[in-house]
Amino acid sequence: MKTQYAVSLALLAGVGLGAIAVQGLHAQAKPLVYTVTETDVTNIDAYTKEYAPLAIPLIKKSGGKLLAAGQKVTTLEGSPPKPRVTILVWDSLEQVQAWRNSAEYKEVRKIGDKYATFRAFAVEGVPQ
Repeated sequence: MKTQYAVSLALLAGVGLGAIAVQGLHAQAKPLVYTVTETDVTNIDAYTKEYAPLAIPLIKKSGGKLLAAGQKVTTLEGSPPKPRVTILVWDSLEQVQAWRNSAEYKEVRKIGDKYATFRAFAVEGVPQ
């Protein structure tokens, strides 16, 4: 009988320790980082033919994922954004900074700057 109690107690203790360990791992997970860019495009044809085909693969290569992009933006409150909005998701702010500081991005951005002005910012996600 004592053996059954010992095994049961050990089992409950193991479950409790496991639950605490899982909670600790979740707490250590870094939240994702989102970048939001408002783009005022002056030449949409050149922008979509010369800039976008170079920028999108570079974003993916750098670890970013495109969540939303386009000109169909509905204003819910306040001033409307620039005509084009892009939302990307990244694993970390360091990843975003590495992409933006890369020589490849700087070259591609020279093309984008000919056809648009950009306003961009990053925001850390909330742990789920």
